[in-house]
Amino acid sequence: MCPLSSRPGPCKELDFPEPDALLASREFSQDARVPHALKLAAVLQSVLELEPLLRLFSREVAQRVPHSGLVYHHEQRGLDVVLGRRARHACAYRLSVERRDVGHVMLLRGRSFTQVELAAFEELLGGLVYPLRNALRYRDALEAALTDPLTGVYNRSFLDGSLRREIGLARRHRTPLSLLILDVDGLKQINDRHGHRVGDALIRAVANAVADCRRKTDILARYGGDEFVLLLTNTGRRGAAVLARYIADKVDGLHLDLDGRTLRVSVSLGAATLTKDDTGADLIARADRALYAAKRERRRIDATSPTIREPRSRG
Repeated sequence: MCPLSSRPGPCKELDFPEPDALLASREFSQDARVPHALKLAAVLQSVLELEPLLRLFSREVAQRVPHSGLVYHHEQRGLDVVLGRRARHACAYRLSVERRDVGHVMLLRGRSFTQVELAAFEELLGGLVYPLRNALRYRDALEAALTDPLTGVYNRSFLDGSLRREIGLARRHRTPLSLLILDVDGLKQINDRHGHRVGDALIRAVANAVADCRRKTDILARYGGDEFVLLLTNTGRRGAAVLARYIADKVDGLHLDLDGRTLRVSVSLGAATLTKDDTGADLIARADRALYAAKRERRRIDATSPTIREPRSRG
């Protein structure tokens, strides 16, 4: 069954050689379809972002193969792009370069595709595959620059940009915005006693536990060595406090096996909710003060940050 389709049906596999090998091949020079693929590749190769690339490809394809929608899926990367609308009939292809997967592409419309149209689409896929691979590599490079390598969550650089954007959106739409800072308790002692390998495993476990607690719209970033920040959109003070308690309980349930011994894990949290004149630095500073108040008073959580006239929210 094709992963793009809700009904049984095969995905045709199209595997392409590396460009250098393709250019050197005898079949390349004799294949009448090649000029069309090269022309399309020249149009597409200037676009490095995935969704704009697929939109441009869909427009180019429509000149030869009319369709109502195009779907792209890459299972390993967790990518799904849906353009246009779904329809009854589909043709689906799994694309690869030297057997390395670059994703599945499906074309949809209300009537079945003719053999001539299928041949034309396969020809055009030859113009997509290399720009598509470039877009995936570009995305990987961007994610690597904005992702913490140890935990896989976002890094501080990404958080800084997100915080500016979300504060602007919260003010424009008059919606609340909250922020949690959490600190892994006793990490220095764990590193000193058990080594950084164990400390790293603990940090990864905490990151995974917190990630399991968030909504898709929440932004989780590693802020420092043992600190994480969770940016909560459309969430007021009460909602932040509820989530902080949930995270603390979730992490308390973690047990790391260490050579037959069990290592318990806990975190302390501080919360702050956006006020009228806050900058991103103000919001983080208040959450940080709340965090250290919680640690000092051994309360695990301090979510007493003031807010002014919270707009309606889910929290």
